[in-house]
Amino acid sequence: MNTETRTVLEFDDVRLVYHTEAGETLAAEHMTFSVREGEFIAVIGPSGCGKTTLLSLAAGLLTPSAGHVRMYGKEVRRGSEAVGYMLQKDELFPWRTVEGNIVLPLEIRKNNTAQRREKALALAEKYGLGGFLKHYPDQLSGGMRQRAALIRTLAAEPQILLLDEPFSALDYQTRLSVCDDVYNIIRAERKTALLVTHDISEAISVADRVLVLSARPARVVAAHDLEFGTAVPLERRKNARFSAWFDVLWKELNV
Repeated sequence: MNTETRTVLEFDDVRLVYHTEAGETLAAEHMTFSVREGEFIAVIGPSGCGKTTLLSLAAGLLTPSAGHVRMYGKEVRRGSEAVGYMLQKDELFPWRTVEGNIVLPLEIRKNNTAQRREKALALAEKYGLGGFLKHYPDQLSGGMRQRAALIRTLAAEPQILLLDEPFSALDYQTRLSVCDDVYNIIRAERKTALLVTHDISEAISVADRVLVLSARPARVVAAHDLEFGTAVPLERRKNARFSAWFDVLWKELNV
């Protein structure tokens, strides 16, 4: 990865404390890392360590108790148009057509111009949904729904994509295919991406770099540059280095 590229997202010694009637819970401490432009980062960690919390901080949905979360050098703010958030489920509205779902972010942000709409629908055409724009979500396969959800996220032209286990609701075979699909679209559109996942194999198959979180309070305990180059996920899984990386990450998660 070219180290001269700009830093899109930066966590600088972030600490997060949840306050409830029962008391305080320290969710993250000394959380420090950065994501460079065009980079695909995967974050893994023990169950319950706060991976989704990390995305909420990156999106400005949560404010750190200490430290800083910056987007292009400025403090992240809630509702930033630089951020596109893709959830575990596709969350397509069943009463809206595929086209209606894809242009929804443009309507919400009140920039549903003819040019923006045309660009969004061109993405759908480019990635195999052109013939399904008048269909409803329940008429699509799980893989196609997830592709529509990604194109909807891209329609707002975000600078960074936050992906919260976007393949977890799919069966294994579909998951492999959609993972390849989403990876190719993100690469083709030259987007920066931050993925959280509990699946070590998934992380290795898509990421330029994998960050390993500790148990709560979460902090980054390891970072690995995978250096698979342009190999797509299914090709990576056949690479001899794949199992070696799996062993390394498995041990770090089970220290």
